Amino acid sequence: MTDGLFIGNRRPASKKALKEAIAENPANVFVESTSSAFGFPSFSGSLDTLPAGTTVTFVGPDPYRDRRFYGTISRGARGIVVK
Repeated sequence: MTDGLFIGNRRPASKKALKEAIAENPANVFVESTSSAFGFPSFSGSLDTLPAGTTVTFVGPDPYRDRRFYGTISRGARGIVVK
């Protein structure tokens, strides 16, 4: 399932804007779990608390109304990586 994202209190306009916000301050980027309502366990919270070895699949800018870009965010040995 794909999750939604917020930069502060707004949706990201693009994947580029998302990457820039994560590089600047990952604590200001929040994951909105959209699949937990269906019984699928997923991460929800700010990216600075993303557990190591976890991958978030996202869609943006809005997972409910506007799906222009997709990607994954992972936390590994090198830190947070967006693909």
